[in-house]
Amino acid sequence: MRYAYGDKSWPHDENGYLEHFESWDEDLAAVIAAAEDIILTPEHWEVLYFLRQYYADFEIAPAIRVLTKAVARRLGPEKGNEAHLRRLFPGGPAKQACKIAGLPRPTGCV
Repeated sequence: MRYAYGDKSWPHDENGYLEHFESWDEDLAAVIAAAEDIILTPEHWEVLYFLRQYYADFEIAPAIRVLTKAVARRLGPEKGNEAHLRRLFPGGPAKQACKIAGLPRPTGCV
């Protein structure tokens, strides 16, 4: 299974998670977001770039509780709360945001 945009394509697993973290780019994020019925805003990008840096630092995609706390520490409590993150990523802040950010499925998510 693959995401496709123009002459590019990216393989993903049966749940839509990118197979190769390093092949992610902003075009791909927009393709995945569109498939998830999300139009990316600067607020979305802030979380997506945060997640990519978190994954690069810790080699793990964070579950929602860890994500919320980490975002609050880095971006402030108004952005690092579950209600705000669910507004941005209604399909599940950790699962959906990680998918769009090109990360594997978060640890502990069902």
